[in-house]
Amino acid sequence: MKKIVTLFAFVSFFALTSCTTTEEYYGDDQDTISEVFQLSNVDFGFNPDDGYNIYEELDPVLFNEDVILIYRKVGSINGTNAPIWEQIPRTIYNSNGEVDYDFDFSIGHFIIYARATYDLALTPSYLNNQTFRIVIVPGSPSGTAKIANKVKEDYSDYDAVIKKYNIDDSNVKELN
Repeated sequence: MKKIVTLFAFVSFFALTSCTTTEEYYGDDQDTISEVFQLSNVDFGFNPDDGYNIYEELDPVLFNEDVILIYRKVGSINGTNAPIWEQIPRTIYNSNGEVDYDFDFSIGHFIIYARATYDLALTPSYLNNQTFRIVIVPGSPSGTAKIANKVKEDYSDYDAVIKKYNIDDSNVKELN
């Protein structure tokens, strides 16, 4: 009888310790709420060290595991005036060469860069009156959104990201 009780206790121990929790998918980051911000009609500034860029402080500050996605407004749908969003990093080819949009971020700020294979000042339409959407996405301890990987979400589709993270983007917070 002792052997059966010991075997039962041993099996129960392994069964209970192998349970999966949401912490495994989200890590310690149970507090992040996905949200979206917008920079409207902003111009890239120039400095000799970084070239053309837009620097913005983040409020709220991110958790270490969180990531941001940035989308650039490239136009609107005729008739509805609904915006068309394109995820960056992005390379645009034109008759002058290539224009690259890229960004980096930390827990307290982000920087959007514009670079080109030619003098970007020749095409101010790529530098002036730009609109960007910044989406905060909760991550995991490894720095990747494990739950999103399970769903195989396409981050390049702004509308799919908004839907996946249940973000209400009807009242986007302006950063500038």
